[in-house]
Amino acid sequence: MGNVLHGADSSRTSSASDEVIDAIAEIEMLRRETQKEAGLSASYRSALGKLHELLDREKGALQQGPAAGQAGNIEVVTIEIEKLKGQVAATGGGSATPAAPAQKKASWQYARRNPARNKTG
Repeated sequence: MGNVLHGADSSRTSSASDEVIDAIAEIEMLRRETQKEAGLSASYRSALGKLHELLDREKGALQQGPAAGQAGNIEVVTIEIEKLKGQVAATGGGSATPAAPAQKKASWQYARRNPARNKTG
């Protein structure tokens, strides 16, 4: 199986490990599922958060000791993050940074309730 991401430059992805390629593909599949269930903005926030976690893991692994392909992994994950940020900007999908779960909860917590309409009395 080749190290090729959908829509990615194969010369750049060839240096990434299969594990990173698989992780990016899984994040994209989850993003699409989230988009169907929760909308575009939520799917972008979730995917960006997961990509940043993957990037942090790869940077940490590189600091433990350089292994073959880790620099390529970091490059590929960074490219995917930038590509997703570009999609967010192009679609007006909201903020390109992941929202904290507490912020999401607070927005619903203080939501106004509308009184029932068409009441006959």
